[in-house]
Amino acid sequence: MVILTVIVQPRCAMMRFQPIFSRQMFTMETPNDAPRLPRKRRSLAQELVTVLSEQIRDGHLKRGDKLPTESAIMDAHGVSRTVVREAISRLQAAGQVETRHGIGTFVLDTPSPSGFRIDPATVVTLRDVLAILELRISLEVESAGLAAQRRSPEQLANMRAALDALNEGAAHASDAVASDFAFHLEIALSTGNRYFTDIMTHLGTSIIPRTRLNSARLAHDDQQHYMSRLSREHEEIYDAIARQDSDAARAAMRLHLTNSRERLRHAHEEAEAQRG
Repeated sequence: MVILTVIVQPRCAMMRFQPIFSRQMFTMETPNDAPRLPRKRRSLAQELVTVLSEQIRDGHLKRGDKLPTESAIMDAHGVSRTVVREAISRLQAAGQVETRHGIGTFVLDTPSPSGFRIDPATVVTLRDVLAILELRISLEVESAGLAAQRRSPEQLANMRAALDALNEGAAHASDAVASDFAFHLEIALSTGNRYFTDIMTHLGTSIIPRTRLNSARLAHDDQQHYMSRLSREHEEIYDAIARQDSDAARAAMRLHLTNSRERLRHAHEEAEAQRG
């Protein structure tokens, strides 16, 4: 039997966020001291997602609250960093939290049960990702154009930080996905139109092909070369938004997403040919 007690410390006026977990908060009771089989990593990640989701839903964690650090969560739950990152990725995909690079992970608005959402669990095949990319083209091309017109200096700086983090974390899939999503989400935020932001948030990290697929491997491409091309495409989008050239921003975003779609379509065709 697992008894779970969560203690939430009140936020202070100075916005100093304290860890919401401590090792003493979790008491494990096993009937008759019977040996327990080790749980799988997926199960551990889902348990952590459940705990944090309940706190967000119940209002114990409110919009703008900062989650504890990865190390604090690892220590509280006795799980690995991989488990924590997987759980955070799931919360991001569900639109419950967002990661601000160099600052931390923060709670977003509590998602409405009836709101639009694409379940990342349903984005599992190349065909699924190609369909998502078609949706992204229709959404993000205009988003980039509006962002070029309306972005603030701070929002542009956030885009730059996300791209820098993406380049630095390219070797680590979870870091790269979070940074990639942060860049595209910041563009949506820069439109000043909350509906762009809402849709991007609900899509979550399922919009990033590398969350589900190793595109470079499927296309028999060198990973460094693959990431270099992606970096150039992102930089062209950023440069157009920086100089507030709406037409160039739309064109750069369309090129980026079309190239992503074609890379994946080519990989899909190769996979089908090998299977047949």
